[in-house]
Amino acid sequence: MFNPPQLIETRVVARLPESFHVHGRTSERYGNRKYYLEGPVLGRDGLLYFTDVPWGRIFRMTPDGEISLFVEYDGEPNGLKFHRDGRLFVADNRNGIVVIDPISRKVEVLVKRVANEGLRGPNDLTFSKSGDLYFTDQGNSDLQRPHGRVIHVADNGDARILVTDIPSPNGLVLSPKEDWLYLAVTRTLTVWRIAMEPSPGLAPSSPVGTVGVFLQLSGGGGPDGMAVDSAGNVVVAHSNLGSVWIFSPIGEPLYRIKSEVGHATSNIAYGGPDNKTLYITESSSGSILAADLPVAGEKLFGQL
Repeated sequence: MFNPPQLIETRVVARLPESFHVHGRTSERYGNRKYYLEGPVLGRDGLLYFTDVPWGRIFRMTPDGEISLFVEYDGEPNGLKFHRDGRLFVADNRNGIVVIDPISRKVEVLVKRVANEGLRGPNDLTFSKSGDLYFTDQGNSDLQRPHGRVIHVADNGDARILVTDIPSPNGLVLSPKEDWLYLAVTRTLTVWRIAMEPSPGLAPSSPVGTVGVFLQLSGGGGPDGMAVDSAGNVVVAHSNLGSVWIFSPIGEPLYRIKSEVGHATSNIAYGGPDNKTLYITESSSGSILAADLPVAGEKLFGQL
């Protein structure tokens, strides 16, 4: 259907030190894994922050690859994003949407409920340019239990459900013009595209426009973390395939970024001096990978 995408190699820039490996404990969701890395995001301090989901830890990495513990708490932190006010927002599978003060490192729960019911298990999150929050409420949803949701929290704190009945919503990202929301739906191996303005003919109460499949992938565990670059290309971490894909705004495969170690390519973040370095969490080896890309990523609040 398309020409093969250009191959881009990665390099290992850091591995989680042995001193941070967890032994002799069992997580309800992750078993006896020593770690499961997720949620990379660049901070204004130039450090790369990332999570260890089963053990409630957030680490940070210096540009030369030195890793230190930032905070540890009773939770399951997954996706991370910095707000424009400097606070670190966390999609926590167990606690809801959590915020962390970067100075005091105080951890607080911000969102636990929506539409008069508890959250089912947030997975990832993103901000609009105005500061509105969008996050996936994944829980244990799949094809047999398609009860995942996308939730919007306005800058004033009002929360509402945007899309329902999703089989495992995961990473999400807005297009540069914010007219589309791209959503990784892991269990169907698809990326959905959601129009952010209600379409003519839809019910006036509909919070979004048309929802459709933008990409159909195959193999591995499915799409996970997502990003966009400054040209509007869509970047998709493909879990358990050891790959990150870059697609054009019309869905053409442009690049395949191949993991140097392991197949659990869980999430991604842009960084580097010109924002053309893509950092990738590879969860099976506890590695942070990096790849040099031709187009800079869209800058997030943590880079402004």
